Amino acid sequence: MAQSNVSGQAYPSESHSEHHAHPDMEEMRTFGFWIYLMTDVILFGTFFATYIVLRGNTNGGPGPAELFEIGGVIASTFILLTSSYTCGLALLAMNRGKRQDLIGWLGITVLLGATFIGLEINEFIHLVHEGATMGSSAFLSAFYTLVGTHGLHVLVGLVWMVGVMIQLSRKGITPVTKRKVNVISLFWHFLDVVWIFVFTVVYLMGVS
Repeated sequence: MAQSNVSGQAYPSESHSEHHAHPDMEEMRTFGFWIYLMTDVILFGTFFATYIVLRGNTNGGPGPAELFEIGGVIASTFILLTSSYTCGLALLAMNRGKRQDLIGWLGITVLLGATFIGLEINEFIHLVHEGATMGSSAFLSAFYTLVGTHGLHVLVGLVWMVGVMIQLSRKGITPVTKRKVNVISLFWHFLDVVWIFVFTVVYLMGVS
């Protein structure tokens, strides 16, 4: 039990120790997220390796050079990389204590991410209309698995970011919301790095 003085107030030393216990928990949660991120690195590494092995197994159907429209992919890449920049601006606003700017930049990041998802869905629909479904060949199975898993991560990140924005609007910038913004920013930058590899390995190498 906490000791108190005659007026019933806690001693300053005890309040100070309680103050430091909370940031330690936030650091532990951040460390736990880093562990999760390492598992995602292994997951995507496996998918990349599988795609590289299977990309030539087209089952007599069209390959990457015939299917991919590099112009649309370049636009998607530019949009996602721009969203990484706006996410960085959100972090700067948070460090300056500007809650409205923080929420605004996160909102722009969400819009850019949603545009990226929309373009990816449109690409998948176009491929399906061309008869290039997931079951058409081993190459397409690996393609849809790799690119689709990245898209699913982006979608989860968007929902997550909206949730953080709601918490920021209600509670402001606190140690807890700071940690959540830092974590979602880390997750978002990680997805951008993965997409650069997707763009290079799947699309650029595919059409070259």
